[in-house]
Amino acid sequence: MAHTRGRYADFDGLRERAVALRRGGHSLRQIRDELKIYNNDILNRLVKGEPPPAWTKRPNAKDDLRARARELRLEGWTYDRIEAELGCSRSSVSLWVRDLPRPEPRFTPEEQQALMREGLARRRAAEDEGRKKIRLAAVGDIGELTDRELFMAGIALYWAEGSKSKPYDRRERVVFVNSDPGVIRTYLAWLDLLEVDREHLGFRVLIHESADVEAAQRHWAGIADVDVSVFARPTLKKHNPKTVRKNTGDDYHGCLVVHVARSARLYNRIEGWWEGIVAQAQARLR
Repeated sequence: MAHTRGRYADFDGLRERAVALRRGGHSLRQIRDELKIYNNDILNRLVKGEPPPAWTKRPNAKDDLRARARELRLEGWTYDRIEAELGCSRSSVSLWVRDLPRPEPRFTPEEQQALMREGLARRRAAEDEGRKKIRLAAVGDIGELTDRELFMAGIALYWAEGSKSKPYDRRERVVFVNSDPGVIRTYLAWLDLLEVDREHLGFRVLIHESADVEAAQRHWAGIADVDVSVFARPTLKKHNPKTVRKNTGDDYHGCLVVHVARSARLYNRIEGWWEGIVAQAQARLR
């Protein structure tokens, strides 16, 4: 310590030189090398209160957002509006603008809510557009679907969503239930690939008792490209008054049940196909 005090005895003189260098645009490292000050604590004390030159600051990806947030705050925007407009967190907004004076309210609470909703709507529209672009690009990744690819996809689809026999209850029936029109169309295309006669298919709607059953049957008839008259009696789900249902409205069509008549052999083939896929997948893991 005695050596340190002796070496930096002229602290005021060193600080004067260090400040001059700092204001001249020198970095800490440059000042260190110039003054031969290799003690970081002493070096930082010498330039205390002097801001670093702009060129030494690392670029920040949020600099533009920060600058825009400050502009909006100075225009009288609330934290909520800035958050909705820029799509950043409230904590970031607070960090960026909390040193600015609190603006006088320019809008009524109702107007502020309306403006906030407008900002959120624009943000969600932009997010929806981004998701749409991703999906469209992904559609292009698929290209033309070969028969074998459809064959393999159909096996996995059935084993994920179709009815399966249990060791203690061997029913061996091909029954498929789903509420997604795309899944139903893909499944029917798979049955066509397997040369299952459409005359052997049965259709039934599974739906909540309070829904529009006839409209649901028309909906699924269009999806399956069949006449409504071929539908069996629907299976209605009883209403539970303790349950708050979210599957309501005109877009609710329940599920379509598709069963294949006399399908024990087909079911056993599906079971075997799936076992083959599993065996090949396991082999790849070794």
